[in-house]
Amino acid sequence: MVKRHTALKIRKTHRYLGLFLGIQFLFWTISGLYFSWTDIDEIHGDQFKNLEYQPKAFINLISPSKLSIAEGVNTIELRDIGNSPYYWINKNKLYNALDGMPKNSITQDEALYIAKNHMKSGLEVESVEHITKTGKHHEYREKLLPAYVISYKTDEALKAYVSVNDGKFQTVRHRSWRWFDFLWMTHTMDYEGRDNFNTLVLRAFSLLGLLTVLSGFLLWFTSSPSIRKIFKNRKSKV
Repeated sequence: MVKRHTALKIRKTHRYLGLFLGIQFLFWTISGLYFSWTDIDEIHGDQFKNLEYQPKAFINLISPSKLSIAEGVNTIELRDIGNSPYYWINKNKLYNALDGMPKNSITQDEALYIAKNHMKSGLEVESVEHITKTGKHHEYREKLLPAYVISYKTDEALKAYVSVNDGKFQTVRHRSWRWFDFLWMTHTMDYEGRDNFNTLVLRAFSLLGLLTVLSGFLLWFTSSPSIRKIFKNRKSKV
């Protein structure tokens, strides 16, 4: 049977590990509950999007082979920008699909047109902002820049993002998504960029968490009256 001094050391180790890891365990539990109790489609903002939107069909489009593109065409997408057709060629540049003229960027009015197509009707625009950079914790991180940020007058602090260079509707962000994003950061423990699930901090805390659980089992084993009774009976038989 484990000696009393060893049992006290195990108890002390378990107690301090629990104290050290307790706050992170709380964050993991709270974030896990939030993730499991929320509708991921609502987090993505589907309730604000026009999910029935169908891209407009255009006729009399110029052949992509007639565009002045020295490197040739690898990829092509058709975009409706301000009620005019544009080709997004090689994920690099816009060309008017009627006359072949290149387009460097979209205007604010065109961004509003694009957002109106993708968002539900009845939303009132509050402001439009042009952004050229974002930080690692920004809600529009790792997406195409520059972009227009279209803010709406809602209780959810709703924002839509349209990229400037390709005229694509990128995403929407709202209060529930931001809570999800914050709790995701506490869950992954990536306090630098939020999205890395392989941080050293997370690995260390996971191992310490496992050690805490194992020390708890060991503590139960060393302090259980039933276990002590079993060992005592075996000794008496010997």
